Amino acid sequence: MNSPKPALVTVRGARRLPRLPLLLLCAAYLLPGLVGRDPWRNADITAFGQMVAIAEGRTPWWAPVLGGVPADTALLPHWLGAAFIALGQSWVDPALAARLPFALLLALTLALTWYTTFHLALTDAAQPVPFAFGGEAQPIDYARAVADGAVLALMATLGLLQLGHETTPELGQLCAMALYTYALAAAPHRVWLSRVAVLAALPLLAGSGAPSMALAAGLGGLAVCALSRYAQVRAFTLWIAVAMSAAAVLAMALGAWRWRSHGFAPADVPVLARQWLWFLWPVWPLALWTLWRWRRQLSHRHLSVPLIAVIVALGANIAMTGSDRALLLGLPGMAVLAAFALPTLKRSAAAAIDWFSMCFFTVCALTIWVIYAAMQTGVPAKPAANVAKLAPGFVGQFSALALVLALVGTLAWAWLVRWRTGRHREALWKSLVLPASGVALCWLLLMTLWLPLLDYARSPRPWVQRVATMVPPDACIAGASLAPAAVAALEHFGRWRVDASSAAPDGACDWQLRVTKKRPLPPPPAGWKLVGEALRPTDRDEVTQVFRRIAP
Repeated sequence: MNSPKPALVTVRGARRLPRLPLLLLCAAYLLPGLVGRDPWRNADITAFGQMVAIAEGRTPWWAPVLGGVPADTALLPHWLGAAFIALGQSWVDPALAARLPFALLLALTLALTWYTTFHLALTDAAQPVPFAFGGEAQPIDYARAVADGAVLALMATLGLLQLGHETTPELGQLCAMALYTYALAAAPHRVWLSRVAVLAALPLLAGSGAPSMALAAGLGGLAVCALSRYAQVRAFTLWIAVAMSAAAVLAMALGAWRWRSHGFAPADVPVLARQWLWFLWPVWPLALWTLWRWRRQLSHRHLSVPLIAVIVALGANIAMTGSDRALLLGLPGMAVLAAFALPTLKRSAAAAIDWFSMCFFTVCALTIWVIYAAMQTGVPAKPAANVAKLAPGFVGQFSALALVLALVGTLAWAWLVRWRTGRHREALWKSLVLPASGVALCWLLLMTLWLPLLDYARSPRPWVQRVATMVPPDACIAGASLAPAAVAALEHFGRWRVDASSAAPDGACDWQLRVTKKRPLPPPPAGWKLVGEALRPTDRDEVTQVFRRIAP
């Protein structure tokens, strides 16, 4: 009779990943991009602009505004960033000070994913089949090996790469969801720690701007715990209910309730499918394989607990018509599910993952190096011409430190490829070493070799500098049509006072900005004179018109 458990793991297969290489890999993933760059356009600069305005006293802590307009913001993450900016105001760059707590949140998310998987892998249903004559993996060793695989899977996920390195409220939501998943996983093993974790996780998730997802995750946790075979887990439902109540009260106190659903139409299906394919790569094939191979254990904790976060995130993504920031919250759960596919993978599938990762990330690294050489020397000529075309006005900068770090990372990748093909062929986590390391390598190369180019293209500073050639310092700018990101950039980089309210053109400001993509450009508003136009360096369609009020 066949066992319902699909996992067959030997003692050698359950060897843990050495701690020092794992920590170095995590550092290579977390640290690049932390220093030496501006906040980038859209959500990154918007969140940072609110944080620095709070820290500098230009807006209240309890009701922050941008350009005099109330900000639709999640208060807890912005308070966190503002507190770090205020603490380091005299000796740390504000952008770096704001990134530090969010880098810690990402590191905490990785750690929570490891411990979540570890506790779930210790359950009886998740353990591998014992051998008739011994030699099977010990429970603790098996749980550690699977947990190592979950961390590698999370770092290998493409959707986490950029969003995980931003200074936005969604990183606080991600960490809160990881903490909640940990609380559910640790309930049978760490009674009081799991209770404290759930009482913190759901209110933090609600206070970070996702109260609806907090309540949905709480309902899922109630269902899983109420049907559990463990008495202490069934008793955990009371603590989840208390945490849900606290989350609802905190969301009301902070004014965090926002209905962001835009409806769903059949035409959205192809868009969502494409987004899921790349955003959840490479964990979604492994997660689906887990659900198939472990289909007889779907009601057990090692599958039902991570499925809560995955289902809530996918549902929010659909309701919000493809919001990648909602989908972000499902990544820890997807990584846990992907880790449980590792004990069941066939050798051919593992080899395919290795070869694809080796070829794909090697080609990506070579491309980054070639374009870097073109930016520095002009050779090859075609990549250099493409850079000049896509980023007109950019002047390449040389950094010896960046070059050394990039060389070290590249040599480490070459050594890792050789090491992976020659050793540790039986370890559970072997199939995810190259994907995670490849993502970390490409991020390291981008944040060292390409950082000046990316900062030039993605930072709003060059655009503000062009506006500053026409608008004097300490001016008041009316920007009723400006996006919050533009308002934040003007207030922080330009140090202007911006009035973004609908009545701004009729107010006291003598300068006005209007961003448009219309061709031909619309005429100046009545009572205003066109002074000039400013273009973003890498955007030829968007034109910023600068007007000055005509004296009566």
